[in-house]
Amino acid sequence: MEDPTVWAGIWLAVAVLFGIGEILAPGSFFLVPFAVGAVAASLVSFFGAPVVVGWIVFIVMSLITFFALRPLARKLDIDIPNPTGIGANRLVGHAALVNAAIPANGAGSVNIGPEEWKAEGINGVGFPLGTNVRVVEVRGTRVVVEPAGAAGAPPAPGSPSAPPIA
Repeated sequence: MEDPTVWAGIWLAVAVLFGIGEILAPGSFFLVPFAVGAVAASLVSFFGAPVVVGWIVFIVMSLITFFALRPLARKLDIDIPNPTGIGANRLVGHAALVNAAIPANGAGSVNIGPEEWKAEGINGVGFPLGTNVRVVEVRGTRVVVEPAGAAGAPPAPGSPSAPPIA
């Protein structure tokens, strides 16, 4: 298995698999660096380089490509916001009930329909147990809430005009 021509074919197949994976995977340029590294390793193997040299070229080219593409990937990811109504952002605008007090500049929890979420008050505001609030933002695994009486607050959950929680 030390034949460089065989390794050239293996590296080329690996490059194709990484390329297909990049097309199928969400996000920006996650597998491209590995595909570029595999193509470079395939080229050096085709010209007769030992297997160890192929691996070194693969690793080095993958790292160089990764660091070269990171600024572009970050820019593309920032320019595409997580749209409201998709994933956890579906909760924005929904009414919630504080079920564990939210201290000022701290975290508690709220019930949004049947779901329980960690929550923090907008601008560090605290809320006592039993307060009706409204979700204004989702930050990771926490929701940010404001008083339910704030402008644009939706109707209470369960009322005919309240949007369903998917």
